Amino acid sequence: MSSAIRLNHRVTSTGVLDQLSGGLVPAEKQVELSVVMPCLNERETVGACVRKAIATLRETGIEGEVIVADNGSTDGSVEIARAEGARVVNIDEKGYGNALKGGILASRGEYVLMADSDDSYNFAHIPRFVEQLRAGSELAMGNRFRGGIADQAMPFLHRYLGNPALTGIGKLFFGSPCGDFHCGMRGFRKDSFRRMDIRSTGMEFASEMVVKASLLGMKVSEVPTTLSPDGRSRAPHLRTWRDGWRHLRFLLMYSPRWLFFYPGTALMLVGSIGCVLLLPGQRVFHGIGFDVHTLLYAFACLQLGFELIAFATFTKVFAITEGLLPEDPRLDRAFRWVTLETGLALGGLLTFLGIGGTLFAVSGWARGSFGALDAEHMLRIVMPSVFSLTMGFQIIFSSFFLSILGLRRRSLQHFAGLEIK
Repeated sequence: MSSAIRLNHRVTSTGVLDQLSGGLVPAEKQVELSVVMPCLNERETVGACVRKAIATLRETGIEGEVIVADNGSTDGSVEIARAEGARVVNIDEKGYGNALKGGILASRGEYVLMADSDDSYNFAHIPRFVEQLRAGSELAMGNRFRGGIADQAMPFLHRYLGNPALTGIGKLFFGSPCGDFHCGMRGFRKDSFRRMDIRSTGMEFASEMVVKASLLGMKVSEVPTTLSPDGRSRAPHLRTWRDGWRHLRFLLMYSPRWLFFYPGTALMLVGSIGCVLLLPGQRVFHGIGFDVHTLLYAFACLQLGFELIAFATFTKVFAITEGLLPEDPRLDRAFRWVTLETGLALGGLLTFLGIGGTLFAVSGWARGSFGALDAEHMLRIVMPSVFSLTMGFQIIFSSFFLSILGLRRRSLQHFAGLEIK
């Protein structure tokens, strides 16, 4: 457990419900569900949330506990939560994600349900999530769009632009079945949470959980839930544009395919078509002439496309090595053929062709006594020669860099497979 997580040892048994007596059960008793609420100065609502969660657990017979993960409240929220029966965990490191991770790691339940402490979520829906988890789901996501969003509960931009757009991007990038990526009420198995190895410390925590569950092939289900206007008189901690950008940035960074590979492939395709059409000579389409000037952009597209594909490969290998992304069998199969030696051979061949083209251009210039040249003719020799030279060097050095990244990956795989005696 992180050193930044400080448990309040005076209340280690508080908040665990005894269904027979209505009182508290010993800490060693089995807990099925831990309800975790992040909190930062929520004195107006945290008490009501704890009461509602405890009442639902008692009424439905779910053996559970309520944990308030406090992130440095100074308004009496901690005392209110404790008085209402919650176990309080103090999290020193700031951030929505840090608060939730601290509370989850301190929980004792087989299942965890997280929900905001602003009184906007319906804790009477807890059994819906537990039902899905008992049925085998590893992540049970709330969906406010299916359950119902009350008037004034969600800002217009969030409801009709931010959430649908970011959820759509997440579904496209990662194949997630979730229709509400940012619902703050969700349940999951604690052992599945550990497998997710979530790194985000801020609002991106919500997106990373869904992304990791999708990438790891976990069983994900949806639970219709509602959203009501929160009970606070102050402004929410969420910042529309800042946090929206952070979520989008996270989705892009976790998908090298969409950030680098697909745009790079498209650029290389466009560049290849341009080069094939324009290298032999000028082309006229609908009265518009395309010549060496357009050809130059075609080669630029090829160059940039290759760089993006290389970035995609580097990022993927690094992310897998550092545990940010799961292993990809397709990458392993590709590396049986894509080795340092094949990269050096291909790069060397392109470099040789580039040097040959350059010498041919210089010899033609020499035959003209180094005088004036036919610019369009000469550029059709020089441009592919320069492209071959630069591409050859890029492939050579990219191959070395990829091999350096692979050293650590192979080392980790080797030691992971060692049997400790």
